[in-house]
Amino acid sequence: MINQEQKIKIGFVGFGRMGITHYSILNTHPKVEIIAISDTSPLVIKLIEKYLRPKTFSSYKEMIDKMMPNAIVISTPPNVHYEIIKYASERNIHIFVEKPFTVDINQAKELRDTYEKIGLVNQVGYVYRFNDIFIKLKEFMHAGVIGKLYDFKFEFMSPTIIRKTNKSSWRSNKEMGGGVLYEMASHMIDLINYLIGKPDKITGAIKNRINSIDVDDLITCTFLFNSGITGILHVNWSDKSYRKPAIFIELFGELGKIIADQYTMKIFLDRPFDKYNLKKGWNIIYITDIFEPIPFYVR
Repeated sequence: MINQEQKIKIGFVGFGRMGITHYSILNTHPKVEIIAISDTSPLVIKLIEKYLRPKTFSSYKEMIDKMMPNAIVISTPPNVHYEIIKYASERNIHIFVEKPFTVDINQAKELRDTYEKIGLVNQVGYVYRFNDIFIKLKEFMHAGVIGKLYDFKFEFMSPTIIRKTNKSSWRSNKEMGGGVLYEMASHMIDLINYLIGKPDKITGAIKNRINSIDVDDLITCTFLFNSGITGILHVNWSDKSYRKPAIFIELFGELGKIIADQYTMKIFLDRPFDKYNLKKGWNIIYITDIFEPIPFYVR
């Protein structure tokens, strides 16, 4: 148990791009002390020792056993998430893990049940549900701004893999948890669950390879709900026309329509919705109109 006067002692498992990102954010928090970092790369360890203060380890098990952190941040390839989280749970350590949680649904259920039983904090890095536009969109949906929802479309486009690739990196290696489904579509599936609810059926799933030889670069599928709602998911990480990842959401309801991305929301209504000062016709909300300030952010 950590009292309010104590700093939370954090260890890092994996120190690539996302590990560095999480480190940069947590390192600014006054209630956090980063005590150790583990990574399997000798070069990464050498650079950490040169530029940073935390102790370094090539083995996450050794780091956990010697340093006994209160929590760990896991930013490794997905195929090793399960073993790391399980090891942490057996030592009553809280975890934050990059998505996807695991690459096996039975392993995910096991870890979920374990952490719920022992009451430890655990979270997967599905960051888009904390975007202020999508938080406001959820509020609008619950308030009935567009009435009963009939249909939706979620798209996620990115120039992540735009050249022919082999299996040299984990993102292009199926066994390691690579591919557009785990890396990007999982974000949209989480947003669908967050904004609309859990689908009852998935049908017409199509996966295509564009530049990869072992994983899929594009996925399209249809979601069906017992309530009658239908929706389409389309994700492509090999689209050169985009400079950076872009999300597009379209919701069609009985009283109007909402179109949103990470920065803007457009609402078309058949009649005014006074609670939110929304007029009949088109309305537009920018993230700068509604965002909650945060201490620090790295992208």
